[in-house]
Amino acid sequence: MSNTYRIGIDVGGTFTHAVAIDGLSSKLVGKAKVPTSHSAPEGVARGIVESLHLLLADTGIAPDTVSFIAHSTTQATNALLEGDVVKVGVLGMSSPALAPLAAAATRLGRIPLAGHGAKGVYMDTAHRFLAVEAKPAGAQSDTFDASQLAEIEKLLLELKAEGCGAIAVSDAYSVDDGKREEAVLAVCRRLGLLATSGSEVSKLYGLKVRTRTAAINAGILPKMIESADMTEESVRASGIQAPIMIMRSDGGVMDIAAMRKRPILSILSGPAAGVAAAMMFLRISDGVFLEVGGTSTDISAIASGRALVRSAEIGGHKVYMRTLDVRTIGVAGGSLVRLAGGNIIDVGPRSAHIAGLKYAAFPTDAVKKSLNGESSSAASCFTVKCIRPLPKDSEDYLALSLDSASGGNGSSQQLHTLTPTCASNLLGLVPEEDCARGDLESIKAGFAALASYLKKDGVAPAVQAELARRILTLAAAKCEPTVRALIQENKLDPELTLLVGGGGGAAAIVPFLAATMKLSHNLATHADVISAIGVAMALIRESVERQVADAASASEAILSLRADVFNSVHAMGADPATIEVHVEVDSKTNIIRATACGAAKASTDSVSRTLSDDQCKEKAAQSMRLKPEEVREVCRSSFFTVYGGTVHRQGSIFALKLPLLTSSSFALRVVDKEGIVRLSSRAGAAEKSSKEGTEDLIRRMVEEHSTWGDAGKTIPDILLLLGARVIDLSGLLNEEQVLSLARSELANLPAGSEVIVVAKF
Repeated sequence: MSNTYRIGIDVGGTFTHAVAIDGLSSKLVGKAKVPTSHSAPEGVARGIVESLHLLLADTGIAPDTVSFIAHSTTQATNALLEGDVVKVGVLGMSSPALAPLAAAATRLGRIPLAGHGAKGVYMDTAHRFLAVEAKPAGAQSDTFDASQLAEIEKLLLELKAEGCGAIAVSDAYSVDDGKREEAVLAVCRRLGLLATSGSEVSKLYGLKVRTRTAAINAGILPKMIESADMTEESVRASGIQAPIMIMRSDGGVMDIAAMRKRPILSILSGPAAGVAAAMMFLRISDGVFLEVGGTSTDISAIASGRALVRSAEIGGHKVYMRTLDVRTIGVAGGSLVRLAGGNIIDVGPRSAHIAGLKYAAFPTDAVKKSLNGESSSAASCFTVKCIRPLPKDSEDYLALSLDSASGGNGSSQQLHTLTPTCASNLLGLVPEEDCARGDLESIKAGFAALASYLKKDGVAPAVQAELARRILTLAAAKCEPTVRALIQENKLDPELTLLVGGGGGAAAIVPFLAATMKLSHNLATHADVISAIGVAMALIRESVERQVADAASASEAILSLRADVFNSVHAMGADPATIEVHVEVDSKTNIIRATACGAAKASTDSVSRTLSDDQCKEKAAQSMRLKPEEVREVCRSSFFTVYGGTVHRQGSIFALKLPLLTSSSFALRVVDKEGIVRLSSRAGAAEKSSKEGTEDLIRRMVEEHSTWGDAGKTIPDILLLLGARVIDLSGLLNEEQVLSLARSELANLPAGSEVIVVAKF
């Protein structure tokens, strides 16, 4: 079997990283980086292309062996932050009876994009409205006659004459029938106008929000299409013929054709690549992922192999798009220390990168010479001074100047500082091969200078360790509330949650935070390029929302929506055998949300490393923090084994553990042949069945494990293990909806196929 490669390119604030992943073994085979080309005429697209060419040259990978290529982009986000958008012409439509309300809802004026007040960034819109009489009953469609088409063309040309660079078409009825919007888009194409429609960006009711979403999408169309065309042309010129994918804000990728229609889906996608790596490369099924950079830390939770998504806001206003629930904290590996009253009072939010300082962990040649005794025999080559990183900041941030006796000349180029990275190195928390591993002698010199400044014994190792712990305690305190909130909101086990660190600064924050919270932790391999790896490993994804009259009796709509998203990711190149669809039903808003994910067709073959039964059992025991002899096999299929064990938890009051409040539950872990824990449950049950007996088994498990409360009957979360796939049927309201989706998943299985049904409760 010949090798194929997956290429991922991540556009960061400072550097654009490109990586190549072996499509068979999922191992990193090469990486390259170039400065991110924010100011280039082509925008960040130039850096994407440059990093790709450098990667191919360094690795010698033949273009025809590339089976998958994807990139993240800050182009859309930067366009909104900087106001690099065109004026948008909004054409609203409705029946004459609804015209006054619909005209008001589609008249948007200036749309806030970022900031507020006089310093805010806005997008201008112009408005036209067309009241359209409905076609007679029995007509084949709700499109237009010749006079109406002429009126539409006239209105569009008026908007163009007003300086509109793109059009947003918004019909009040497009959620139920988008034919009129499609007809107007056809007129736009004929006139050479870039355009989008409300029904293209959302199937949810709410005319004003849908129109706003379409208008913002239209505003970035010219810039994004220009960037996409340039990237595609360069990739094709390199000889790569694989489909080009773009990172979405919800953690998946879409093809370039989908991006040309809905570039808004790439907005806020910066942290999505790291989360994708946590799920696809690190194979985290349940845990909290912290991507630690130099200035900030992005924190997200993964539960049952999925990351939580939420509704997005732009300029403080709701839009109809979904983004990963990633929470950004203003502390990271390069955060600066603040001093006052003879003590360390804070860490961050300013970083060494913003202040233009160097880490003591990564000293200049002048510092190295001083430490080697070439310039001075002084115990410490540093002197503490307090600086103001930005004009609006207070003058209490720690900097270390190279003492003149040690060869310093007082220039800003000589300024270093102490950071959480330095503190973590001093305490021995940075692994030897980690990219954050620093020069220990330089770090000790920095802490010696700080100790002396604070009137402490600068050369005493215990004093230096105390200061390092103080820095890391303050940094961890900023992250801990968010980690605890994500554990609670995602219903993760608060005692068994795994913290996983990615990003170049992971070792500076995660080990100490995990120790503080008494949790296990892992640091990602290749942490410095984890986001680029996430882009390379991401699944093709589509998500569609639709509102119905009654969510409880919407089985037919659920099946229809499932088919829509399945067909969409299949059309973008996902292998049907890998496509998994998750459906959620919100009974309060009557919104059905279907999300499909699948792997690219050319990348589904992989070399797996099958573990023994004892090794898989050990993995399950470690996950539950039990001894292997305390874990038993519940059931197994040809690909999965379900293990269970009784887990005891102490209750607490006011953070005090009380043995008398101990509770027990039978926890489950689903482990695949490679020893990856694919599913965790604090309490659950699992049974094996044939295809033909699955429906009866689902009914029995729902009946046995449902609970009753003020809101009525609550069914357990049901999941199916089919072959190598985990089919998640949680998020549904009743047994009928679970069975409807289960039938659709079972339909194509051969007779007698084995199925494991898991109930989480």
